[in-house]
Amino acid sequence: MMRRASSSVALPGPIPETRHDWETIKTLLPYLWAWKGRVIFALCCMLLAKLTNVAVPMVFKEIIDTFTLPGASKLEQAVLLVPLGLLAAYGALRFATVLFTELREIFFARVTQRAVRTITLQVFEHLHALSLRFHLDRQTGGLTRDIERGTRSIGSLISYTLYSILPTLVEIALVLGILAYRYDKDFTLITLGTLVIYVVFTVIVTNWRTKLRREVNELDTAANVRAVDSLINFETVKYFNNERWEHDRYDEQMQKWEAAQIKSQISLSWLNLGQSMIIASGVSLMMWRAAVSVAAGEMTVGDIVLVNAFLIQLYMPLNHLGVLYREIRQSLTDIERMFGLLDKNREVQDAPDARPLFSGDPGDSVGRCEVEFENVGFAYEANRQILFDVAFKVGAGKTVAVVGHSGSGKSTLARLLFRFYDVTSGSVKINGSDLRALQQASVRAAIGIVPQDTVLFNDTIFYNIQYGRPTASREEVIAAARAAHIHGFIEKLPEGYETRVGERGLKLSGGEKQRVAIARALLKNPPILIFDEATSALDSKTEKAIQAELDLAAVGRTTLIIAHRLSTVMNADEILVLDAGHIIERGAHRALLESNGLYAQMWALQQQEHLIEG
Repeated sequence: MMRRASSSVALPGPIPETRHDWETIKTLLPYLWAWKGRVIFALCCMLLAKLTNVAVPMVFKEIIDTFTLPGASKLEQAVLLVPLGLLAAYGALRFATVLFTELREIFFARVTQRAVRTITLQVFEHLHALSLRFHLDRQTGGLTRDIERGTRSIGSLISYTLYSILPTLVEIALVLGILAYRYDKDFTLITLGTLVIYVVFTVIVTNWRTKLRREVNELDTAANVRAVDSLINFETVKYFNNERWEHDRYDEQMQKWEAAQIKSQISLSWLNLGQSMIIASGVSLMMWRAAVSVAAGEMTVGDIVLVNAFLIQLYMPLNHLGVLYREIRQSLTDIERMFGLLDKNREVQDAPDARPLFSGDPGDSVGRCEVEFENVGFAYEANRQILFDVAFKVGAGKTVAVVGHSGSGKSTLARLLFRFYDVTSGSVKINGSDLRALQQASVRAAIGIVPQDTVLFNDTIFYNIQYGRPTASREEVIAAARAAHIHGFIEKLPEGYETRVGERGLKLSGGEKQRVAIARALLKNPPILIFDEATSALDSKTEKAIQAELDLAAVGRTTLIIAHRLSTVMNADEILVLDAGHIIERGAHRALLESNGLYAQMWALQQQEHLIEG
């Protein structure tokens, strides 16, 4: 019955655009029902805990009535009339209530934590599957805060419903049934009327407060976005001496948050006052009715003790119903925001019949990959066309370079080859297969890239190089570092390869980060290489040394070089000159110089700049 659930939990289907509380709950239920044995056992424990809890006042009533029987002294009653079994039952029921409550929590703990883990992993995986367009538009601070609150709220929602609301509803049903069966209907009506008024008041006020809480959350997320964005751009803030400006912007957002939080807190106080007044009125009316019945001889002292005990047991959890209901609504709101991330459409998806590019290790296909851009047109937005009818082929083991002014669309070619976006028209092919017919993971496994803007993980140098192939040995990592001419620099550091590079690699210079990226790409050992301004951050001496290594690494591989410095592409088999999204020239270095076109102009200009620098 408590068998371990399969690790491959069936995940729910797509979530509708407009989400309501019940839809959020229905989305959450499959994650819990994956452990249905534990769920059923926990519910049984909860029911038994409430049955024993309700039985305690009833046994206590019998004990009180036994002590107050007429016609005998208290000592005689104690010795002769109080059944020892009754006292034992009282103690056993007290212990059983705690026992079943703890058993419920013990067996349900794994359900809650596994649901949290599974959902969080699904959101994490989905975010990585979204297109580059989503990640360029996202705000990291707000995104992480939404995931953090949503993850925390799953546990809170389950805890509030299973451990508080549901047990309270069961107990209310049991108490109302006992009151209706044993006593006058007035007791049931008073209890039921108080509950109805209390619940209606709580729901109405809490629904109003939920709007305030959502406003607080929105402002909290906005403030967090500003803080994270400012801290990520710490250097820029310092460069322009704008600490006070960032402080004032953050404080502006925090002032709005403060005002919304105060309004929310005041509304909570009014809610608590109203709930207390309703409960106090119901308890007073109930005890007055019980006192009248005792005075009239219709009820015993034990009965009034029983009614009082029921009221205490019933209204104590109800006293927190407003808080619980508010927290449940807030948890649903937070979970809704996190599930909303799953609503984000995957702009680039594998086709249902997508096949892998290679059946084995991509490294075994070095020298056997051909890349072709076939009349490719592309636009990031409908009114912003980037590429126009671009057509070229990179033969197996050949090197093609793309040059041009900034904004001509060079880096877009690399993004399309990685299939970060799908082409607007035409097609991109590898070995004759359209990328849209291939599995994205297999395509990206076959491509290594040294990007223009290298961003590193806040971890060690060793980790960042090994990231190119996480299964690589230390010797292979060091060999890649040597090939990228960074091993000597690393060896001089006090902690060597275990040196941490800081947030986004800010502890390293631009050239050092670039060389780490080169080592990472070399370690991956892919059949297709992309150098996107790979040596742009290096000085001339280091550039020449690394260029030789890059040329050596490119031998036998299908290589696409995107460059601004023309000196780095002289040895390419073919050079394409891209201007405003059009290929306007193509050919080898010498032929392009002789044609005296744009390439020749760029070459002359760069040679002149080089002479000035020299």
